Amino acid sequence: MGQPRRTTKQRRVDKTGAPAIIGIPATVAVLFLLIPLVALIIRAPWSGLGQILSNSDALTALRLSLICATSATAISLVIGVPLAWVLARVNVPGIGLLRALVTLPLVLPPVVGGVALLMAFGRNGIVGRYLGDWFDFFLPFTTPGVIVAEAFVAMPFLIVTVEGALRSADRGLDEAAATLGASRTTIFRRVTLPLIGPSLVAGSVLCWARALGEFGATITFAGNFPGTTQTMPLAVYNALQTDPDAAIALSLVLLLVAVVVLASMRQRWLRGSGATI
Repeated sequence: MGQPRRTTKQRRVDKTGAPAIIGIPATVAVLFLLIPLVALIIRAPWSGLGQILSNSDALTALRLSLICATSATAISLVIGVPLAWVLARVNVPGIGLLRALVTLPLVLPPVVGGVALLMAFGRNGIVGRYLGDWFDFFLPFTTPGVIVAEAFVAMPFLIVTVEGALRSADRGLDEAAATLGASRTTIFRRVTLPLIGPSLVAGSVLCWARALGEFGATITFAGNFPGTTQTMPLAVYNALQTDPDAAIALSLVLLLVAVVVLASMRQRWLRGSGATI
């Protein structure tokens, strides 16, 4: 017997399926990204996980990480959102160069960012020397130094997200509010912010997650002192040299945070495709 003829719908499905030249590399990519995470979960010391995570040093590192990441995100919101508005709405010569410089930390190696912070805010830095002379205040190797390092690395994530939302927002609403007599401050507070609310939340979450996972700039600019500047990534680095099980346990905490971040942003990413999970 001959094979039954395929319907038009079946042929259309076949044509939209991934060819081998795409499907095989895609499968390799999935395995490449997931196998290390699965290995981390498999090798986790589940029987002693509670004891490791209840250790005072681990709890201190976790508490410091949460405080510093939240503080860095707050700073990014206060000064990053206005900067995103300027980049999106102000058209002056040099704005493109400013945009490139602002987003440079996205691609800059974090260690280089830490060195740059030392040159700027170190005891002999171009700004740090005056902070020391005038206010007897020094940022390097302190908890505020951790916050500064995390904000420097994470703020561009917030700026890029908010700037994109501002560019795509309907400016006609701003103009309508202006014709009704609303001031620029009122327009920004009552019209613009509600419009970009979802993007503002998404950018804040990305900023917070990036700050929480920061390592290179932090260890270079603020050091690795337990209770003062040792955040979770630095604690993982230390534990890996002396207690691999503790390093795995602490890594699981950061992995859990990453999963929560992805879950919180899932609907935003899928909104345009209409997909559901």
